Amino acid sequence: MDLTVFEEKMEKTLNNLESEYTSIRAGRANPRILDKIQIDYYGTMSPLQSVANISVPEARMIQIQPWESNLIKDIEKAILSSDLGLTPANDGKVIRLVFPELTEERRKELVKDVKKKGEAAKVAIRNIRRDANDDVKKQAKANEISEDEQKQLEDKIQKLTDKFTAEIDKAIDGKSNEVMTV
Repeated sequence: MDLTVFEEKMEKTLNNLESEYTSIRAGRANPRILDKIQIDYYGTMSPLQSVANISVPEARMIQIQPWESNLIKDIEKAILSSDLGLTPANDGKVIRLVFPELTEERRKELVKDVKKKGEAAKVAIRNIRRDANDDVKKQAKANEISEDEQKQLEDKIQKLTDKFTAEIDKAIDGKSNEVMTV
């Protein structure tokens, strides 16, 4: 039995968690928080990165310079309606997003959110493990594999689960430390 399907699912779960973590702002400006913002560009929803130049001139500021000045209002609206909690400031040519210093209370809330997302990823990993074990048991019941093969496969599945759970723990710790660092 091939376990790569289950390993790929676990890998996707980890990648999904890491991409969710990029949208959690830690007081420092990270242009990746704008990845999910879409702009109506001549009737087509386009990612912000494809209609503007995004830069980080200072540690706590993102600068967005649209390639067409008529897009400034649309970009501003998209940022305001997103869940970023940032208010854009524009001077007619450039939009600036200033990241306020996070309060201790807000940092603790963000760490809780980080842990909650990590826990959800671990649950997803365990569900994938359960599905894989169910497949192995079905094959054993249908006499397609021997008991020894069943045990070996279940061990491999558990090792995969442990590996990805450890990586999720590492991601949780890394993001929590990043959020709590002033």
